[in-house]
Amino acid sequence: MHPKSLLDVCSELVRLTLKFDHPADAIVSRFFRDNRGLGPRERATLAETVYTVLRKKLLFDQLALSGSGPKERRLAILGFYGPRDFLKSALTDQEKQWLDQCDQVKPTDLMDRHRHNLPDWLVQPLKEQLGDGFWPLVDSLNLGAGLDLRVNTQLAKREAIQKELAQAGIQAVPTPYSPWGLRIEGKPPLNKLDAFTRGAIEVQDEGSQLLALLLEAKRGEMVADFCAGAGGKTLAIGAAMRSTGRLYAFDTSAHRLEALKPRLARSGLSNVHPAAIAHERDDRIKRLAGKLDRVLVDAPCSGLGTLRRNPDLKWRQNLQAVQEMTVKQAAILASAARLLKPGGRLVYATCSILPQENEAIAEAFSAAHSDFQPLEAGELLAQLKVEGAASLCSGGDSGQKYLRLWPHKHQTDGFFAAIWQKK
Repeated sequence: MHPKSLLDVCSELVRLTLKFDHPADAIVSRFFRDNRGLGPRERATLAETVYTVLRKKLLFDQLALSGSGPKERRLAILGFYGPRDFLKSALTDQEKQWLDQCDQVKPTDLMDRHRHNLPDWLVQPLKEQLGDGFWPLVDSLNLGAGLDLRVNTQLAKREAIQKELAQAGIQAVPTPYSPWGLRIEGKPPLNKLDAFTRGAIEVQDEGSQLLALLLEAKRGEMVADFCAGAGGKTLAIGAAMRSTGRLYAFDTSAHRLEALKPRLARSGLSNVHPAAIAHERDDRIKRLAGKLDRVLVDAPCSGLGTLRRNPDLKWRQNLQAVQEMTVKQAAILASAARLLKPGGRLVYATCSILPQENEAIAEAFSAAHSDFQPLEAGELLAQLKVEGAASLCSGGDSGQKYLRLWPHKHQTDGFFAAIWQKK
């Protein structure tokens, strides 16, 4: 595609994305479906340009003030993913001069808000938690995320899949914490690999794998993934159970559960039972009260732990929405807890980095449910032979009460987990 045409298309996609009426990944996917003539390189340029604009929106908004022409074009120029000479061949002389001036701005000369590119309401809670770690977190969020795979241990061994990927020209290294994970560079077309089509691998962040690991589901047990979504953790739990027992995948969205079906078919698991429920007090839930061995509650949340992948979330979320979410989280956790029989394990998890969605929910639940004994995440991970278990945790007198993962510390998405055992 001619540089000028490609920049025009980039500008249009930036305009559509910045309406914030749908998630950015959905807007990009729909744009590609509507423009099927775009090749792989054009798609990569478009997607990366949009995500760069979302990551650096406050800075680019400021720099755009000194430019001319439609704002979405100025933003697309600033975020353009590709060679500078290619981009400049699409620009007017005035635009080239403006871009050169923007390129000369030093990060050290910027105001803090133009360096961190975060909404004001999010900055203070992160600084309070991280102190000197705030700016390393900012840097990690602006770098984007790598790609982690989970090996389906029901079908294959991690070492064998690593060799198979190498033969396909894909270098993979074992994830440092999850015993099931491989980390790869770039974004190869995994769906064309035999390992993918036969269900030996699934895309899943290492942090998400650790949540399934913490549940420690055993052969023959009755288990529930209470907020299963598209089922990434469900599949990991089912494999850990060696396809025995009974694993319920509950979700209020039948649409999300539909996305689980092809993945479930590939996985070879026969113990997974997807079930759409109306709400957390659904009759299907009531019938299972006191019968389950383990329950994972990966609760609906702000998703701010995934900002490396979904930078639009920081502009689509706000403090009021988070506060409303915490009410729902507490209600879901309390309902899910009723499923457990004595001795059963409950895991509450989010992909949020905000304490009000994490520690606050866990501590309120513990205070209100004396029949549930909190378990130390660090101790459990050590028993599971996870290397550096203590470094993955925070909270409590030991500093190991909760799983607390950060992108800049652990190269995962931001995750939290609290664990209890029913007395």
